[in-house]
Amino acid sequence: MALSKGKHLVGLDIGSSSVKVVELKTTPKGLHQYHLVNLGMERLVPEAIVDGAIMDSGAVINAIHRVFDQNRVRVKSVATSLSGSSVIIRKISLPVMSDEELAESIHWEAEQYIPFAIEDVNLDYQVMERGSGDQATMDVILAAVKKDRINNYTSVITHAGRIPVVMDIDAFALQNAFEINYPDELDKVLALINVGASVTNITIFQQGTSVLWRDISFGGNQYTESIQKELNLSYEQAEELKKGGEVEGIPQESLLSILNSVSANIVREVQKTVDFFQAVSLDKLVISGGSAKIKGLDQFLSEKLNTPVEMFNPFRNISYSSREFDPDYLNEVAPIFGVAVGLALREVVP
Repeated sequence: MALSKGKHLVGLDIGSSSVKVVELKTTPKGLHQYHLVNLGMERLVPEAIVDGAIMDSGAVINAIHRVFDQNRVRVKSVATSLSGSSVIIRKISLPVMSDEELAESIHWEAEQYIPFAIEDVNLDYQVMERGSGDQATMDVILAAVKKDRINNYTSVITHAGRIPVVMDIDAFALQNAFEINYPDELDKVLALINVGASVTNITIFQQGTSVLWRDISFGGNQYTESIQKELNLSYEQAEELKKGGEVEGIPQESLLSILNSVSANIVREVQKTVDFFQAVSLDKLVISGGSAKIKGLDQFLSEKLNTPVEMFNPFRNISYSSREFDPDYLNEVAPIFGVAVGLALREVVP
């Protein structure tokens, strides 16, 4: 969804626990088509954003200021994205019609699939495939986002001195980053799983096309809460353990059992999604997000779903200067920046 015109964009991912920025540029034809110019991340205070709603706008505005200033990002125009309960994505089948006919009828068609009043959402759509013949149908992707949530985010971005140019959806941004970085994987059946602090995005990808999307209200916060409750710890101690640190007197064995009990919820949701899709078996799970590196999550998913698991690297096919960016650091934070890279690509994709 384009909000205004802009010549150059920075990817701005406003997540529940942190704000991320990525700036890319195109390169002369060669091994890599895109080059990393800038990236940065700034943590948010707990509950600054709850269930996708900005509760502490001042904290978010300050975080945006800091991440741009500290990383000397001069470009003000940004692409950002949303996910969660305020976002609806549907793939629908309609009789084949012209673009003009579709534009006239899409709001009426959308009312049958969008569980919000149509006047309360910003609606976008894209025709995926048109059939032929008298009884032919065409597949259309509908995307609807509640206007109040869009206004919530654009207001904060504007007050932070930035210009919101594109409002995307997390699942679509992640897909953009995947397509650029894994062109050799596009003929497979994959599940892209983006585990954020409060929302997990699940996308089923088949032969180069996303065919199913789900956002579930579940993420890294549930790990923290379970650790707090089961081990009677403070929030800070639970966060430290979740991130792989140590707290005196807490054996790793007890921590792993707690983490696995929470991970079981992700397994159930992924399995429900795959069962609903009724596709051939998955070739691979690709996981990303701030909570993707929860200890044992990749192995637990692989064992329970009997599917190989790979950590997403959104810099796999993007060049960068090792003098400006530490390769070890990029490898460590790579899964966190998937959405931000996808947003930055909105500008640089031809």
